[in-house]
Amino acid sequence: MKAMRFHEYGGSEVLRYEDVDRPVPGSGQVLVRVAATSFNPVDDHIRAGALAEMIPISLPYVPGIDLAGTVAELGADVTGPAVGDRVVAMLPLDSAGGAAEYVLVPAESLAPAPRTTELADAAALPLTGLAAWQTTFELAELKPGQSVLVNGAGGAVGSLVVQLAVDAGAHVTAVDGPQHADRLQGYGAHRVVGPLSLAAGPAAVGGPFEVVVNHVRVSPAELAQLTGYVTDGGVAASTAGPIPEDAARGVRSASLWVRSDGAQLTELAAKVDAGTLTVHIAGRRQVAELAAVHEEAGAGRLPGKTVVLVP
Repeated sequence: MKAMRFHEYGGSEVLRYEDVDRPVPGSGQVLVRVAATSFNPVDDHIRAGALAEMIPISLPYVPGIDLAGTVAELGADVTGPAVGDRVVAMLPLDSAGGAAEYVLVPAESLAPAPRTTELADAAALPLTGLAAWQTTFELAELKPGQSVLVNGAGGAVGSLVVQLAVDAGAHVTAVDGPQHADRLQGYGAHRVVGPLSLAAGPAAVGGPFEVVVNHVRVSPAELAQLTGYVTDGGVAASTAGPIPEDAARGVRSASLWVRSDGAQLTELAAKVDAGTLTVHIAGRRQVAELAAVHEEAGAGRLPGKTVVLVP
């Protein structure tokens, strides 16, 4: 079979599209025929070696944490999925990824793919969806009626946080550039505003807020200013660096390290089928082009969530 791999850390040029052996599922594993993976920024960080201490991997390594495909074979002791099932998964960060014709997946990571989308497009859901779910409901412990500020709401994770919060009954202020405004309004955000001028303070955007969710990489000083956007007793959750707590006001802070969870992913797929969650896809590329996708992402030229098709 064909797979995209790298044999050493480095720039996008280390990625090679090559012949490899088809894997055989062991106990508790499922072999999936891949329809698509997708690009996530962490893929670039793993390839460059920036996360080598946090995420030890074995070389050569197949990138691609997201997966959409069809069950091809079951290992011993696997119950639930059946050969031919359409599935999605977030793969373990330290294992072989989805940029290959076939990949082994822990059975507990699998979820039924949404029925209302193309199977390949479902590859855009797992990591970003789980990051949004865990930020919204585990870190922020969001409750109906709360006021929420989502900074970086137009991005892959931020877009899903907005929709999950709206669906949960929160009052959402979505912050991002004007090119995202119509889409964010369509998601049901109660207020859509342009990029924050932190010096203007929370009142300029209708705050402070019971929950602040940040997806924008800013300086530590700017992260500290975001603490002031949280009401007394509120929470700040971030995927882009820690927002300082304010113990005197009871403001707590939490940062995300996303994990695979088949049960949560099943809930997310059900929301896609119910029409309450939409995954925005900015582009589709072939797996043979993955080195170019990594290069464009590193240069800031990737337009948004990109699905990587596996022929």
